[in-house]
Amino acid sequence: MSRLELAIAWRYLRSRRGSKLLSFISMIAIGGVVVGVSALIVIIGVMNGLQHDLREKILIGSPDVRVLTFGDDLKMDGWPSALARIRKTPGVVLAAPFVQTEGGVNAGRSYASGAYVMGILPNGPAVTEIRQHAIAGNFKFESKDGLHRGAVLGKLLAERFNVYPGDHINLISVAGGQMSAVTGGYVPRVYPFEVTGIFETGMFEYDNSYVYVDITAAQEFAGIGDAVTGIEVKAKDRWSASALAIRISKMLGFPFRTVDWQEQNSSLFQALKLEKLGMGVILLLIVIVAAFNIVSTLTMVVTDKTREIGILKAMGMTAGAVRRIFFVQGVVIGAVGTGLGLVLGLFASLALDKYKFIKLDPQVYFIDHLPVSVQLPDVAWIVLSSLLIAALATLYPAIQAARMYPVDAIRYE
Repeated sequence: MSRLELAIAWRYLRSRRGSKLLSFISMIAIGGVVVGVSALIVIIGVMNGLQHDLREKILIGSPDVRVLTFGDDLKMDGWPSALARIRKTPGVVLAAPFVQTEGGVNAGRSYASGAYVMGILPNGPAVTEIRQHAIAGNFKFESKDGLHRGAVLGKLLAERFNVYPGDHINLISVAGGQMSAVTGGYVPRVYPFEVTGIFETGMFEYDNSYVYVDITAAQEFAGIGDAVTGIEVKAKDRWSASALAIRISKMLGFPFRTVDWQEQNSSLFQALKLEKLGMGVILLLIVIVAAFNIVSTLTMVVTDKTREIGILKAMGMTAGAVRRIFFVQGVVIGAVGTGLGLVLGLFASLALDKYKFIKLDPQVYFIDHLPVSVQLPDVAWIVLSSLLIAALATLYPAIQAARMYPVDAIRYE
């Protein structure tokens, strides 16, 4: 492309009155691209942030892979041999048994609430990150009576019962309960525990309804003897957990089964992916609307400069050169709009993530603010899509300008 073509393209972008600034219609076209690109970057960043934040919070207390069994009793007998085989499986970093059940909680008063009771090894391998989130006490479950009757509660659950380390709570289990000969009703069993720790994950479900106890105490509470609910497994790479789960399942065979972290929360993550795709497509329409602004802008320029185009062609300028002049105009509008939109979108994303302007209800969304995570591949496809759409928008007006006959263009009124 020659310097003459570039100079003419820049002149057509500028105001009629000789100003070196862009004309008003060019600014409008650029503004449309800016809005579309910046909105796309922010919204896609928000969707990425939601996925990442929810995934990280869910996996604080959830392992990469869970090994469970088929059957009505949902318990695993003879688990030590299975645990030894799992630990020898390539790709397994850590593995430990766990007990999961449900029960009631009270603190010696009339108020009671349901809770998930998790039994883990007090000094076992840290398969999940829950131990790192203790804000008071620890996960050793060492009660003052020396019986390992300690309980670690989620922060919101502890606040609800107004208990702190050193206080006592009761866990109520229906397992092993008896029918009362006096009332004819069912009498559950009550197990006293000492609060030895409090944890906070930032995820409402964990902080509001989980109680961790020693695995031996959990076995007694659940009434399953020496059995466990299953085995938690930590993989070398979280994204290879699905393949590792399949490998463990084939190695152990029936009646064992495996569930990886993506399968455990598949509905939530699939919904977020679908929502991200839908929002991306909808907001991409803004860029397409901006492309129509580019088409209308260049079409107006072609109409306004018809006589000049005719003179240029009469002086020997080729149709290809005319096409390139208007193509450059569209590309400049698209590139400037995309660049400004990129800067504005990144700035807004970083500000939203750093200062947490938008608060959320953790009871509904599991998180307390709107997270933003800008990823390079997403930014790349947004920028490339915007530039491509802007380039395609120049084709029609550029072709129309190139098709003009010099005599007809010069005589145009």
